[in-house]
Amino acid sequence: MIKEFITIPTAFPLGNKKPWQIVAHLDETLREMIQKLGNDYNICDGVAIHKTAVIGHNVTIKAPAIISANCFVGSNSYLRGGVFLAPGAKVGISCEVKTSVLLEGCAIAHFNFVGDSIIGHDVNIEAGAILCNHYNEREDDTVYVHVDGQRISTGLHKFGSLVGDACRIGANAVLSPGTLLMPKTIVRRLELIEQDPL
Repeated sequence: MIKEFITIPTAFPLGNKKPWQIVAHLDETLREMIQKLGNDYNICDGVAIHKTAVIGHNVTIKAPAIISANCFVGSNSYLRGGVFLAPGAKVGISCEVKTSVLLEGCAIAHFNFVGDSIIGHDVNIEAGAILCNHYNEREDDTVYVHVDGQRISTGLHKFGSLVGDACRIGANAVLSPGTLLMPKTIVRRLELIEQDPL
């Protein structure tokens, strides 16, 4: 399924798992990956930062996390819950990224929230966009995705989006939990993507 959205191979071992399974096990996957990294990374307390990465002022990175070569993380950003930034990924100022994989060449601007998501290669997310990961307004807050006309339960209460390669997400757009975007999808500014309405 994931191969329809993201070009394989990649710097992160996506394998044959479903995207929500990758997110659910991201913590342990990252801890295993950190054990295999070379001396081109500075590793401290479960956080691995490549020596070519640029980290701005007042950035908080909670373990486990891998920040790969030539990444940029802007000032006042917060990375938590297991985060992987592939080579060349960029996180702008004052963003929050939680339990997510950002692949090569991905760029999120500033004042964004990306929760429990997988972001493909060369994706650009403009300022203020939100990738939601939880339905607080539903009595049953299980996240469902829609694939080939079928509504499929992820079995999770938190799952954000699978954003395919080369997508463009406009400023202040909102992607609801369980959003799947095919490669090169354009989400317009202020647009709401709601693929599992009730």
